[in-house]
Amino acid sequence: MESDSNKLEIVSYNMHGFMQGYSVLEDLTKNVDNRPDLLLLQEHWLTPANLNKFEKYFPEYFSFGSSAMSNCVAAGMLPGRPFGGVLTVINKRLRKVVETVYCDERFVIVRVANYIVINVYLPSAGSSDRLFICDEALTNIFVQCERFYECELITGGDFNVNLDGCDSVANC
Repeated sequence: MESDSNKLEIVSYNMHGFMQGYSVLEDLTKNVDNRPDLLLLQEHWLTPANLNKFEKYFPEYFSFGSSAMSNCVAAGMLPGRPFGGVLTVINKRLRKVVETVYCDERFVIVRVANYIVINVYLPSAGSSDRLFICDEALTNIFVQCERFYECELITGGDFNVNLDGCDSVANC
């Protein structure tokens, strides 16, 4: 991926729900000559049974990710509104050079050629155990990235923090 013709075009987008963000993704992917290579998506709000919507509505892509609602769905009826979820959606023309490294409720790591691409969704201020969740996610990301020290790192997503701030999550 050294020449201009082999560069990666990546978009990171917090969907605030599949139906809310669908039209933006449709606009981004409709131009055949200018489709992003990767879409780093956060807050798709889909249950595990509905994750196939991405490949149904965007057949030129395949995806890696998870639903944040797996435990809620397993426990029975869903209380309240849907929430969370992180998904990395990849143009099918890259399939031969893509490897899933790790999928979690808060982050997805894929290898695309010599790049490690990390898609992160961290909890917002006011979430219970926020610092613990962030610390655990970042530690797990670091452990996974150590395995690929020879690769270039690309990180995107919704960190839900002002990185110029001085709160504990920003410091983390």
